[in-house]
Amino acid sequence: MITFRDVSKKYLTKTALRNINLELSKGKIIGLVGENGSGKSTTLKLIAGLTQPSKGTITVNEKSVNRRIATDVTYLSELDEYYGFYNVGQTIDYYASQFSDFNMEKAEEIRLFMKLDRHVKLKHLSKGNRGRLKIVLTLAREVPVILMDEPFSGLDPMVRDSIVQGLISFVDLENQIIIITTHEIKEVETILDEVIAIKDGDIIGHHNVEDLRFKENVSIVEWMTKIYNQ
Repeated sequence: MITFRDVSKKYLTKTALRNINLELSKGKIIGLVGENGSGKSTTLKLIAGLTQPSKGTITVNEKSVNRRIATDVTYLSELDEYYGFYNVGQTIDYYASQFSDFNMEKAEEIRLFMKLDRHVKLKHLSKGNRGRLKIVLTLAREVPVILMDEPFSGLDPMVRDSIVQGLISFVDLENQIIIITTHEIKEVETILDEVIAIKDGDIIGHHNVEDLRFKENVSIVEWMTKIYNQ
């Protein structure tokens, strides 16, 4: 579903990704992990067509990636990019008007799960509740590729686990793939199928999570600690 062929990305003098080769298939939830500045967000932006590689090729569903790939990809940014004068309901309605694949019934189901009031203006929402709204808007689109950049940032730790587990019920894993970047590794480990570790623009590990648990007898955090210190 997603392929990288010898992909590098440079920003002026900084190399964000270096000669990346990757193949990812649908039906999986994949964790993209690494330190700040390692290249995680750049990887998602490349898949979403928001930036172009300096070298190499990227395809999604056998289509070369550019800005028109938005028809196949939904992207949750780590940034807040919404109109503060809209309320929750108006923001959902706006997204429905912009994307023909937006499922309003599903959006309402997720909104209720997230316990968001349709009538509260975005400028009055806490950071955590804005994060919940971003999850609603992202998962309500019925596209093959779901990209989520730090989706749990700002969420109350008391509810984070239930929200993480709830994600599974709103995803069609027969037809979709989810790639998540997160620092809350322990919370998401139970839902991940694969994990990819990036360090200084290089992929230093890519494993099936069950293999780590049952063959190597380590958690993702233990595996990361080991490979990062090599």
